[in-house]
Amino acid sequence: MRVAVYSGSFDPLHIGHLRILSCLEQDDRFDAVYLIVSPRSPFKGEEKALNARERFDAAVAAVGRHPELTKVRVDDIELSMPAPHYTCRTLYALKEREPENEFTLVVGADNLAVFGGWRDHDRILLEYGLIVFPRNPFDCEALKAQLLEENPDYRIELSEMPPVDVSSTEIREGRSGVLM
Repeated sequence: MRVAVYSGSFDPLHIGHLRILSCLEQDDRFDAVYLIVSPRSPFKGEEKALNARERFDAAVAAVGRHPELTKVRVDDIELSMPAPHYTCRTLYALKEREPENEFTLVVGADNLAVFGGWRDHDRILLEYGLIVFPRNPFDCEALKAQLLEENPDYRIELSEMPPVDVSSTEIREGRSGVLM
């Protein structure tokens, strides 16, 4: 089974995340989509970890409001993993739990821009691969080309979905957004 792994803090889930999930739902290359709520990104402050279970429960409720998302499963694997919550460790744990499955990581262009700084980024790109969704103002083609200069065997697919100009930060600050 081919599984898209979409992880993040999702604080909160919003219409942009729903558009990505809908796109993955319709993508015949994937049999399942795992939405993984991360307790705390190594790039963000400790306060994120305090509401991890609330964010997970909110994600379950949000996906439950969208019965068309038949492939999407909210997975709690990171909630039981010790910090730091590196994406590579999550992928390794998924592969250990489900060795028969092939996993592909889903990221936004903002993450692609800094992906070279992620722990084991080379192994992720070679063994798992990425599907990248656009986000303004990032140039996905240029970012992909930069990484492929490092290693032409990296597996990076770019989504054709138009970018959604909304972020969880803007929603938390009351500046924008529609919740999922």
